[in-house]
Amino acid sequence: MSVAKIFEDPSQLAPRIAEAQRLGQTVVFANGCFELLHVGHVRYLQAARELGDLLIVAVNTDDSLAQIKPDRRPVNSDRERMEIIAALGPVDFVVPLSDRTPAGLIMLFRPQIHTKGTDYTLDRIPERVVVESYGGRVELVGGPKDRSTSAMLRAIKAPESASGTSEVGGRPETVARAG
Repeated sequence: MSVAKIFEDPSQLAPRIAEAQRLGQTVVFANGCFELLHVGHVRYLQAARELGDLLIVAVNTDDSLAQIKPDRRPVNSDRERMEIIAALGPVDFVVPLSDRTPAGLIMLFRPQIHTKGTDYTLDRIPERVVVESYGGRVELVGGPKDRSTSAMLRAIKAPESASGTSEVGGRPETVARAG
């Protein structure tokens, strides 16, 4: 059951992660808001998981999301977003992220690899200093940033054009039909 992957108290997961590392497993860490799950999120998490043996995903809580994106409320609650992420195959564990950055969780778990999406650059990752302080590394993973929750929300609000296409992720999308 995917709910068993969720650790509301990250400190309860820390001993399991330390033991996995002691046994030689590579731990990968990813984080995000995951407001509306889209293919960009899936590609990011798949690519992150391919770098190691275990993938921990920190999902921003509603309160931390409000700090990061004060102009909107989440469509799904933090609990729902954690359940959705936990249901994905590449994900081993899910924890809440209650701060603006995952630096505290990174210090708790000390993953060998911390991942961010391709919409970041290494100099725009404040927690990079923390990761590198204990010998970890930061990797930019996933496909090109051509999908976003913001674009999805705009597309939902905008009526379809007369051509039957809708704008999603900054480019028109059409549905291909077989036959």
